[in-house]
Amino acid sequence: MLRLADGTMLKLFRRKRMFSSAAWYPYAQRFADNAVALDKRGIPVPKVIEVLRIPSIARDAVHYHPLVGKTLREIRREGLDPDSEDRLREAFTRFVICLHECGVYFRSLHLGNVVYTPEHRFGLIDISDARIRLRRLSKRQRARNLRRLQGIAGESDWVDFGTVVNAKGVPPALQERS
Repeated sequence: MLRLADGTMLKLFRRKRMFSSAAWYPYAQRFADNAVALDKRGIPVPKVIEVLRIPSIARDAVHYHPLVGKTLREIRREGLDPDSEDRLREAFTRFVICLHECGVYFRSLHLGNVVYTPEHRFGLIDISDARIRLRRLSKRQRARNLRRLQGIAGESDWVDFGTVVNAKGVPPALQERS
């Protein structure tokens, strides 16, 4: 990933295996398509400028405006008072529930890929491997989606696992201000 002089980002993608779905649906295009789908659901994401193919280095790329804010991992590292941290964790749990209610399965769900914006909203970055469905996620899909987050020391307690997995009928008004 490169930050360009104008403040935009250029993220390069390489195909990891010879035989891969990335041959006909490159990760850069998935990133761009997911940005559109997530934006339609009201989820803040980077704003894509263009998708590129760079044959000379056999890479695909996406050029975009970064999502303004700090990742939850950065905020956690900087430190919060206990009350603010509790409020942010509760708001993050609501955000994950809303993602699942909107049909978003975000395989890279961890605090380094969730941005807290200056408008006090949560947004997503590194979205090329998100899967967006028309229906809300099942309990099994919700539990599976939380596995990566649960495996990261110091981050697993940032979401209430039981509340997320058992959430029913939460309106997809994406986020309450925290």
